[in-house]
Amino acid sequence: MVVPNYTYLKLEMPGPDGVIMIESMYKHAYDCDVECIEYTEALVEAETLIVDLDRLGSHLPEPKHRARTFEPAEAIKLVPVDPACPNDRALRISATLDIK
Repeated sequence: MVVPNYTYLKLEMPGPDGVIMIESMYKHAYDCDVECIEYTEALVEAETLIVDLDRLGSHLPEPKHRARTFEPAEAIKLVPVDPACPNDRALRISATLDIK
């Protein structure tokens, strides 16, 4: 039952003893508009951030997968560090690489 008049920045509504009129100033109306725009921009940015986080969250590795476990992407072969000592440590290299 409220009637806003944006031209004169007045709000009229029926009251117990007649019409209640609330007036404002242009500066106050401008400040309210600026505040509403800033609030809307913050909401849009928050929604965009939520969408980005959801998209990035779908690319996360499984939480049970540990970084310590290394699995080579291709076949490997063992090459001894010192060929004269067969019980010495060996290096793992790609199966497609030459030992030399």
